[in-house]
Amino acid sequence: MKGYHLSLIRHGRTKANEEGIYIGSTDLSLTDEGAAELAAKTDQYEYPRVQRIYSSPLARCTETAEILFPEQDVYVIHELRELNFGIFEGKRAVDLVGREDYRAWLKGGAPDVRPPEGESAEELCIRSYKALTRILMDMMENDMAHCAVITHAGVISNMLACFGLPKYPASELRCEPGEGFEIMLTAQMWQRSQAFEILGIVPYSRSGEPQD
Repeated sequence: MKGYHLSLIRHGRTKANEEGIYIGSTDLSLTDEGAAELAAKTDQYEYPRVQRIYSSPLARCTETAEILFPEQDVYVIHELRELNFGIFEGKRAVDLVGREDYRAWLKGGAPDVRPPEGESAEELCIRSYKALTRILMDMMENDMAHCAVITHAGVISNMLACFGLPKYPASELRCEPGEGFEIMLTAQMWQRSQAFEILGIVPYSRSGEPQD
């Protein structure tokens, strides 16, 4: 049974990330420091050799793809965009803590809990399923074994929580800018169980092993 290897990688830092501001649909570029941090990681670590890059349409992701994989074409997948934060978009967490609707959203407890006028984790899971299915079909049609996905922290953790095996605590599904997780998809497992195998983290140390 053929496996299809994907590296899920979080985009680099933006001004909003540095200031603790929620940005979903807001299309911010990387900061100069964020771009430099990614470039430094390409010197410090070994990124996988991939055959294609799939990216969120937002600039912070396409710019990350160009830094980490400068020789690869970028294929935009609109379903890879970040969660819609509704009325919390553009606001700092510290300024929202007094709101009851914000505290209820953070508490969660049900997959359909959402920010007011925003998107639920359940809706993001459905969108992530569509994105991964499109990617898997493209890899199968073009006989590609290893590709990369440049997307957002929330999308990556949602994918892993919804479909990843084995199951990990949410605290272990976080990743730093320019870093992420390796997964393996098979057509049979995806069609039968809507699941993939979590292999480890990316990028690798220069020795070829995953970083600590």
